Amino acid sequence: MGALRWLSLFVSIWLVCGSANAERRIALVMGNSAYKSVPKLSNPANDAALVGGMLKKAGFDWIDIRTDLNAAEMRKALRDFGGRARDAEVAVIYYAGHGIELDGTNYLIPTDAALETDSDVLDETVALDRALFAVEPAKQLRLIVLDACRDNPFAKSMKRTVAARAIGRGLAKVEPTSPNTMIAFAAKAGSTASDGDSKNSPFAAALVERLPTPGLDLRKAFGFVRDDVLKNTSYKQEPYVYGSLGGDDVPLVAAKPTATGRAMYVVARILGSRER
Repeated sequence: MGALRWLSLFVSIWLVCGSANAERRIALVMGNSAYKSVPKLSNPANDAALVGGMLKKAGFDWIDIRTDLNAAEMRKALRDFGGRARDAEVAVIYYAGHGIELDGTNYLIPTDAALETDSDVLDETVALDRALFAVEPAKQLRLIVLDACRDNPFAKSMKRTVAARAIGRGLAKVEPTSPNTMIAFAAKAGSTASDGDSKNSPFAAALVERLPTPGLDLRKAFGFVRDDVLKNTSYKQEPYVYGSLGGDDVPLVAAKPTATGRAMYVVARILGSRER
């Protein structure tokens, strides 16, 4: 085989290897700090900027970073993101701010919520199910990360219209029904998370340290996040992950490409088979 044909074959295989590894990754990052009816949270807007920056460095194709969203803005952001997820292999939603669990259902709280009574939750908040619906069209991985298990001031002042209605501490456990879907909580079901004494929450700080490790399976990455948060909160806060993935490793950031080595291997195999 002449040098030109060698080069042509090598380039063709290199392009095939590269395209096989290409995947469209998108993310919606939301951080609500400036609540109107309760004291402002210090870190969610900072956490959104931190996580969004990490995803940019990780090479995500499209990232929408939003802070201090009201109910209409949150719903629109999720609706628009769901439309984009149809053309993506990986869809990630990160939310930092207040959340509430009512009768076993989790809700994310926009900045304009007042929540004077428990019945206001349905009108003034955004159900976590809307976020699950938004990531569902993604073809390979659907990931939701919630730093929303803070001690909730709304629950303390909210009037109950039904005595038996349960308002939980933290957020409730969620088991996704769609395959290849994970939901990561800053704290396990029924417990609360710390907003942190520094610029960022302990959970957000651990996320940006562990998730972008090239080739590191998400399940292991979140295991490291758990260990970091436990250590940095004196074992008071334990992150938890719900959902399941298949048997293959699923990293948020692919391992560093070795397309050249694979291409040379394939060329050698092809030439070897022809010489037999």
